[in-house]
Amino acid sequence: MSDILLEAQRCLKCKRPLCKEGCPVRTEIPTIMQMFLDGKMDEAGEILFNNNPLSAVCSLICPHEKNCMGHCVLNRKDSPIKFYEVENYISTFYLEKAKLEAAPKNGHLVGIIGAGPAGLTLAVLLAKKGYSVTIIDSKDKIGGVLRYGIPEFRLPKALLDQFLKRLNDLGIHFRPNTLIGPTITIDDMFEDGYDAIFIGTGVWKPNRLRIPGETLGNVHFAIDFLKNPDSYQNLGDQVLIIGAGNVAMDAARTILRKTSAKVDIIFFRGPEEVTALKEELQLAEVDGAKMRYYLNTVKIEADGIVVENVLKRTSEDGTIEYYNDSEHPYKIYGSSVIIAIGQGAQTNIVKNTKQIDTNQRGLIETSEKGATTRPGVYAAGDVVSGAKTVVEAVAATKKVAEEIDEYIRQKYGE
Repeated sequence: MSDILLEAQRCLKCKRPLCKEGCPVRTEIPTIMQMFLDGKMDEAGEILFNNNPLSAVCSLICPHEKNCMGHCVLNRKDSPIKFYEVENYISTFYLEKAKLEAAPKNGHLVGIIGAGPAGLTLAVLLAKKGYSVTIIDSKDKIGGVLRYGIPEFRLPKALLDQFLKRLNDLGIHFRPNTLIGPTITIDDMFEDGYDAIFIGTGVWKPNRLRIPGETLGNVHFAIDFLKNPDSYQNLGDQVLIIGAGNVAMDAARTILRKTSAKVDIIFFRGPEEVTALKEELQLAEVDGAKMRYYLNTVKIEADGIVVENVLKRTSEDGTIEYYNDSEHPYKIYGSSVIIAIGQGAQTNIVKNTKQIDTNQRGLIETSEKGATTRPGVYAAGDVVSGAKTVVEAVAATKKVAEEIDEYIRQKYGE
């Protein structure tokens, strides 16, 4: 607690807070800091929750070094303020004790497909406006990638259980274990009286390397592994992870915590091009993961992978070009291989629904405020943007909430 107080006291409460400008949801950071010091915990928690219903989550997993911390004016002379520590203290306090009251119903029903960050955010924002809201998800619990894609040591699942209580306070219905598309369609939902439908299903389809060996029994996709790591009992003593994003780091750190296996992370570029957050990479290395750079995987075998060295050369105009040393492939031995090179969107909904356009990556095309090409259907989050941060999904969804409200009001002349 003393460290959190120190951070709040160190904050300069700038008149033009660069930290706020660096936050995708423009959190009132100086105001919150002062309220915390003044002992106004309930009021501060309410402000944070109303601005970002997932404030407690974002305080744990946001890329702080890029957002609030990265823009803090103290970066110039001192260490930046760790606002996320204060935010977490306030937000978890609020989430545990707050008893939210459902707003008077306005007579309109909105369906939300997907109980991940975008869907949960929209549900709260619309329920507060008086809408009846039903969240439908193929999984048995809320959270989406928060529950099934982020390890417990980074995001305690008890936090999501607390969030479910707040959904119940607001009168939001949650229908689990229901896949929209093959059996129940969006057309069915409109026929049952939904005034608008939101798609926030995320990206759960793992990208393939498209090389020989991907179907072998010792090969797994990272996004599938993270759904339930305890199901993977035979990883062996040496795991090779192909890819260097945040999902790869989460998989590596999970394996190092749950097993005695060694973990090597294989990446086809150098350290400066790792897509994982710098902190996540450093923590993976501290936990024991070994980074192996400039390696292109060309084949997976039962006892490892075949790779080529990736070499660099500078062209006459000074640009750096990469090429594979395909004449000298060699083997890296490993008992299991985990592929972590990104994810795309599932097609259950768009294949069974007319008028919803997607781009070449299979992501749903929308307007700036989330309207799809089918009237009354909206989308936001990773299913639109590809894999991004939670706070970016929240920021996009806040725009959609306003757009859905305006659409329904205009539709009924309200």
